[in-house]
Amino acid sequence: MIGGQGISLVGDNMLTIALTWSAVRLGGPGAVTLLMLCSTIPKALMLIFGGAVADLVGPRFMLLRTTSGRVALLAAGAVAVGLAESVPVLAVIAVVEGVLVGLGGPSFGTVLPKLAPGDDLVRANSLYSMVTRLAPIAGAPLGAWLIATGQLWMAMAVVAVTCSASFGCLFHVTRGMVRPAAPVRTGLLRRSLDGVRVLAVSRRLRWLFVAAFALDFCFGWPMLAALPLLADSRGWGVGAVGAVIAAFSAGALTSTGLGALFGHRLPLVVRLVVSGVVLAGGVLVMALTPTVFALAVTAYATGVASGFNGPAIVSLYQAAAPPDRMGAAMATLALAGIGTTPFSVALFGSLALAVGVQATWLVCGVLAFAGPVAAVLALRSPE
Repeated sequence: MIGGQGISLVGDNMLTIALTWSAVRLGGPGAVTLLMLCSTIPKALMLIFGGAVADLVGPRFMLLRTTSGRVALLAAGAVAVGLAESVPVLAVIAVVEGVLVGLGGPSFGTVLPKLAPGDDLVRANSLYSMVTRLAPIAGAPLGAWLIATGQLWMAMAVVAVTCSASFGCLFHVTRGMVRPAAPVRTGLLRRSLDGVRVLAVSRRLRWLFVAAFALDFCFGWPMLAALPLLADSRGWGVGAVGAVIAAFSAGALTSTGLGALFGHRLPLVVRLVVSGVVLAGGVLVMALTPTVFALAVTAYATGVASGFNGPAIVSLYQAAAPPDRMGAAMATLALAGIGTTPFSVALFGSLALAVGVQATWLVCGVLAFAGPVAAVLALRSPE
């Protein structure tokens, strides 16, 4: 299952680079912001319902339907972009893609605890995180190469193939996962709020949510929007974007690989708090680096910290969340990540128009330190 997701994520990162650079070329900063919002707002909204639906119909149903829908979308999108590449066409594709990813995302978080219960869950999350970090190392340079030497429709066609491979893996691994027993009839909106109710009764989950929110909120805009704009303004080209993202992912790959082998032996305070401090500091330093090489080195170190921090938050969250509301709980945690992106892009993008990209990036770095502070409070809270 993790292998299939890895193949799909390689394609996703290729598509992200290709779409973002196409937006820069077609419309500049405004087009980049529009495209990010078109993707992330539907994704965040659908996450609210995706976890509740997964609890009702089971993760297999959701994963197979949303993945097959993405294959169809990407194939149709390749044709549409080949005929008329424009910002409105890219925006429509981004909206539908965001809806499908948002609906299916929480289901994967409910499957891993079924496949790797108990102490194996930490290593399984580290392994999955390692795969997610490996994907940009392969996907970002390939996406940059495709858009530099070919056309956007070619990148979309390739991603449709990688998504099809993921569908095949999911179909095999989730066989035998039965649909949950019919629960007491409750409105979908009410069930979608179960994740919020879980936060209301668990202090540890609340602080873990804040830790994830702070780090993701302050990291999303620099990597998604500011990095391409900075590379373009300094004449570095799209290759610099791919190199920095690949360096970050390589650092995260290093730490998640170690976490998959020895993560359960490392002190939790190191994996959760110390890594958060390094991650926030890395965001701050990246804003000040003058060359592509220095930026890539800093991104690598930041990635190392991220590779320890992310799996630690997810594993603690899964362990503390009620099993019967795991889908809604994981959807809420996903909102702390994916759901923050539209607000991050809107807020910091607007600020960047007023004070500049580098100054806004520094603001992100300072605010990110709220993450490790919340992590300390989570560890001090009762389970």
